[in-house]
Amino acid sequence: MAIDRTLLDKGIKYLLYALPLMFIGPSVMYNAFINKQNVWHWLVLAVGIFLSGLAVYFMFRGVKTITDALFKDEQ
Repeated sequence: MAIDRTLLDKGIKYLLYALPLMFIGPSVMYNAFINKQNVWHWLVLAVGIFLSGLAVYFMFRGVKTITDALFKDEQ
């Protein structure tokens, strides 16, 4: 059982993309909830939800890629 190093590196890159988004998304959403009197409240909230969703996507994609690199059967 050999580890596919290129696939493992790709999975780690996905996790590294998700790391800053895990902090930026909730911070943007918090900013939107604090500034409810602003006209751009809904747009900022939508951007924060999108960034948080993107973080979740990259996390799942990274973990799936890493598990494929470690446990993929060679045929």
